[in-house]
Amino acid sequence: MKIHLLFIVSLSLLLSLPSPSLSAERCNPHDKKVLLRIKADLGNPYHLASWNPNTDCCDWYVVECSSTTNRIISLTVFQANISGQIPPAVGNLPYLEELEFHHITNLTGQIPSAIAKLKNLKELRLSFTNLSGPVPSFLSQLKNLTLLELNYNQLTGTIPPSIAKLTNLLAVHLDRNQLTGEIPVEFGKFTGSTPDLHLSHNQLTGSVPKSLGSLNFTTLDFSRNKLEGDISFLFGTNKTIQIVDFSRNLFEFDLSKVKFPASLTSLDLNHNKIFGNLPASLTSLNFQYLNVSYNRLCGQIPQGGKLQTFDIYSYFHNKCLCGSPLPACK
Repeated sequence: MKIHLLFIVSLSLLLSLPSPSLSAERCNPHDKKVLLRIKADLGNPYHLASWNPNTDCCDWYVVECSSTTNRIISLTVFQANISGQIPPAVGNLPYLEELEFHHITNLTGQIPSAIAKLKNLKELRLSFTNLSGPVPSFLSQLKNLTLLELNYNQLTGTIPPSIAKLTNLLAVHLDRNQLTGEIPVEFGKFTGSTPDLHLSHNQLTGSVPKSLGSLNFTTLDFSRNKLEGDISFLFGTNKTIQIVDFSRNLFEFDLSKVKFPASLTSLDLNHNKIFGNLPASLTSLNFQYLNVSYNRLCGQIPQGGKLQTFDIYSYFHNKCLCGSPLPACK
């Protein structure tokens, strides 16, 4: 009887203690409140079902807490059945370093100005959505940004020159939108790191600014625009560029006079107005991809290196280009 009574008393004391899951909660109360506001503004989607106010927000899906401050540092919403706009409340997560809304086709509206408040943000990935409006100039306030990924959207207008003020950028993805106007001259004035530039599948016009020739890029993709003129200044034996895609534009220059860097592994120039012949120096390059089709090239394809490993589709539809893998020169 005494043992039974002792068990009941012990059980009563145990039940009266606060729940360990609640007392040990790491989540910052302010961050938790903001996340619940974001969930509500998105219509309480099933994708965020784990965002239960009675649980620790550091354990919620698509968020991450810092191991030192316990503040929310990452919000990565991807492949979600979510409709609506990006909630301005995302700007109230002051420790956020990574913000992603990716592959959400029913996400609409413009990029909210509240994002400019995220001074610790390093990666901004808003891609594969139906966001519209301009690429906002306020993005230049995000001084710690290393990745700007706004591709596969419906963004319009011109590219803001102020993006070049971001000294920590490693990559800029503005491809597959509806951007117009010229590539900003300021894009040749990046200080600090030189970012990879992905501007393809837009409606950009004019000449590529000569200022870009002063920088040493690793990747340049200007394909499928309406750009024109001579871009040979982007090459040079002193460069370390590796991947170049200038295809499907209106570029016009003498390819035989171009000095290619030893670092070049991928060169796509198809569907332009490029003339001259293929320089023999191309045989010394370790190409993984090459396409110069649909231009105005002439002469024999140099023998050696990787040039004969590509099929005729890399070379055909030129003015008078000949030699393996094309038919022999007459």
